[in-house]
Amino acid sequence: MFSDGSRAEFDLAGLPNPRLARDLAVGLLELIHPHGSANSAGTVDAYAGALRAMVRALAEQGFTGGASGLRRGQLAQFWMAGPRRLEAYTRAMVEGYARSGGGLGDGVLELAAGRHFNIQPNRRPLPPYPEVEWQGLITACRTVVEESYATHRRALAAIGQGRHPAEHGWTWENFCWLLERLGPVSTPVFAHTIGVTHSVFHNRRPPAFYDALRAVFPHLDVVIAYRLLFGVYSGIVPDGIADLGVDDIEWAGDSTVLLSYVKRRTAAETLNLPRPAVRLLEQWLTHSSLLRSLVAPSDRDRLWLGLSYVGKPVLIREINRVSIQRWVNRHGVLGADGRPLKIHRARIRTTHHAMRERKTWTGNARATIDPNHTPAVEGDHYLSVTTPGQRHAVEAVIEDAQHDLLRRAHPPTVIAEEDAAALADGYPQLMAAMNLDDHAIADLVGGARDVFTAACGDQLAGLHGPVGKPCPARPWVCLLCPLAVFAPRHAVNLLRLKAFFSRQWQQLPAAQFMAVFGPYATRIDQILGRFDPAELTAAASRVTDTDDEIPLRPEERTA
Repeated sequence: MFSDGSRAEFDLAGLPNPRLARDLAVGLLELIHPHGSANSAGTVDAYAGALRAMVRALAEQGFTGGASGLRRGQLAQFWMAGPRRLEAYTRAMVEGYARSGGGLGDGVLELAAGRHFNIQPNRRPLPPYPEVEWQGLITACRTVVEESYATHRRALAAIGQGRHPAEHGWTWENFCWLLERLGPVSTPVFAHTIGVTHSVFHNRRPPAFYDALRAVFPHLDVVIAYRLLFGVYSGIVPDGIADLGVDDIEWAGDSTVLLSYVKRRTAAETLNLPRPAVRLLEQWLTHSSLLRSLVAPSDRDRLWLGLSYVGKPVLIREINRVSIQRWVNRHGVLGADGRPLKIHRARIRTTHHAMRERKTWTGNARATIDPNHTPAVEGDHYLSVTTPGQRHAVEAVIEDAQHDLLRRAHPPTVIAEEDAAALADGYPQLMAAMNLDDHAIADLVGGARDVFTAACGDQLAGLHGPVGKPCPARPWVCLLCPLAVFAPRHAVNLLRLKAFFSRQWQQLPAAQFMAVFGPYATRIDQILGRFDPAELTAAASRVTDTDDEIPLRPEERTA
C-alpha cells in the first residue's frame, strides 16, 4: 500500500531464475514506501521491469544462482551494457537486498553503491522566475480575475432588472436574466427559447449575448487566471491544484482554511493556506456558485468549475500546457527577453517558496544574507533589534516559548469520578484560572464541552489558534493543554490514541517519532495511570487499533 492508500500488484512469475527474482524482489521491498522513496504504482512497475530484464539477461549467460552468487565482473559487464535507467534500478535493488540482511559476494555491495558506468544526465531544477517576470504574471492574473469578478457581480445585479428577451428585447440585462434560469445551454437551445431559429441568431451574433454568457458563467480564460494566481499565493504543487474538490476545503474560522490535496510523488497533504490564497478561494467559490448550482450533481464537487467554450455547454475537463500558453499570448505576458513567457506550473511553486524566503526567514539556509554563512552565524553577527517594536516582538516569541514549557510541565487534570464538586475541590486553582462558573463546570463534567480526548475548558481561548475561533489543535495536543480535563468517559479515546502512537512508533524512525509525538506519548501514560485499571480493561475491549477510530488528516494516517 502506498501513502495515498492505493494498492498495486506485480507478477514476477515465469522468470527463468526464480531464486534471483526472489532476492531482487526482497531488495525492491526495501525501496518501497514506507521503507524507501518509491511511492507510486508507476515507479514500482519501472523497478519490476528492470528486475525482469536483469533476471533474463543473466539467465541467458547461464547464471542460475541467487543474489549471493553474483560476482563483481558479472555485474560490471551487465551494468556497463546499460541503459542507464536499467543500471540505476538494478543497483538500487542489489543495495536493498543487502540492507534487508541478504548476503552478497566480496566487493559486490561496494560496486553497487559506487559510481555508475552510465552517468545520469545532470537535470537541474528550474530556477525561480526573475522578479520582473513574476510580477508581470501576477499582474496579468489579477487583472483578469478582478475584471471578470467585477463583471460577474454586475451581471448578478442585472438579473434582478432583466426580463425575457423574446418580449422585452435583446439587451445584456435580459440575456443575463434568461441565462440565470436556463443555465449553460447551447446556442441553438438558447435561440429556440427566445423564439428564433439558430441560423437567424447565428447570423445576427448579438454581442450582448456573448458578453452576458462570459459574465454570468466563468470560462476557460478566467479559470486559468484563478488557478495560476492560486498557485502563486499558495505554492501547492500543480497536480494538487488541478485535482482539488470542494470537499477538500476545511474552514477553521472566517479567515483560516485547511486545504487537503494529493501530491503525486509523495502522498496526501494538508496546508494552512496563506491569507491571500484564502481570499482568492472565497472569491472563486462566489464567482462559480451560480454555475455550480446549475450543473449536474456529479460535477458540483469539482473546485475549478468552468465552461470550455463560449456558446457551448461543455465543462472544462483539463487545462493543459497549450491552453495556458495560449492564455499567455492573449494577455501579453512577456518574459525578460520580450517573448511570451513560458509557464511552468512547477516553477511557480519554486518561485513562491523563493519569494517567501526572501521576505521572511523560515528556517531555510537559502534565506541567509550571504549563502556562504549559516543562519546561526548571521544571527550571531548581523541580527540586531533596533526599534522598540522589534524588541517587543522578540520578547513575545521568548515569552510564548516559556509559557509553552510551563504548560508541558503542568500535571494533567484527571477526575476519577464525574462529579462537579470533585473537580472544583480537587483543582481550585485551575477553576480560578479558567474563570469558570458553576454552569460551565457542570458542562465540563457532564460532557457538553467534550472534544475527542478530553473536556475543554474554553475552545475559544486561542491557546492553539486565533482567539475567538474554534481550536484547530490535533487530538493529541489536548494531552498537554492546561484547559483539558480528563474523565473516565474519555478512556476509550485515550486508548485509541495510545494505539495510534504505537502504530506511528512502528512506522517512523525513532528520532522523528520522539520529535513529533514523544511528549504526548509520555503524557498519555501519565493520564491513563490515574484511571481505575478495571475501567481501562473495559475500555480496551472497544479499541480496534485502526486509523478509522481517530479524526486524522490524510498525511497523518499510518500505512
